[in-house]
Amino acid sequence: MATKASLTMKMLANRVGNFVPTACINNISLLCHSQSHLLRGYTTEKKEQAVADDATAADQKKVPQSLEIERLTQELAAAKEQNSELLDKYKRALADSENMRTRLNKQISDAKIFGIQSFCKDLLEVADTLGHATQAVPKEKLNDNSDLKNLFEGLSMTRASLLQVFKRHGLEPIDPINEKFNPNMHEALFQKEDSTVEANTVIEVTKLGYKLHERCIRPALVGVSK
Repeated sequence: MATKASLTMKMLANRVGNFVPTACINNISLLCHSQSHLLRGYTTEKKEQAVADDATAADQKKVPQSLEIERLTQELAAAKEQNSELLDKYKRALADSENMRTRLNKQISDAKIFGIQSFCKDLLEVADTLGHATQAVPKEKLNDNSDLKNLFEGLSMTRASLLQVFKRHGLEPIDPINEKFNPNMHEALFQKEDSTVEANTVIEVTKLGYKLHERCIRPALVGVSK
């Protein structure tokens, strides 16, 4: 652009050279040269300003990028923390549900096994009555009285059959004679001196106890040595 302006001024000077003195022509040449330098300086300054503006724009772009990276980093950390909390809650909920499932299964199993517990307790009175009836029969009169013998045998067979039904359903009698006293299975009614056995030994059973699948549903009534 500066070169074009200089050529224009020189052409103008050549055209007017025939009408003006030489001194004026020289002044016009100097003026053209000065304008050329001014145009070059303006162009250089404009380029430098453009470079400076580009650098400023680049710096301004870097600042938002840095802020965006920092924001995304914070969001990622928050998301990881939330994920960890949710995973912990999920594991706890899973453990609780598994424990509840185990408890429910055990309760269902216990209900199946011990659902007849109340019924068994009622039948125990029948077994006790049959036992007392057979014990009340005088053994020495059985051979002399056939009717009494048949009655005794019938009661004994009935009691034996009832005990077989008890055993088939997991109900077994507890007869702890000469065993160590167990407060979970026995109920002490009295204590008595007995030097032939150790202390806290069951020396007399007043009433049989019963257990249903290892659970005591009626403790044996016993007398204990001291």
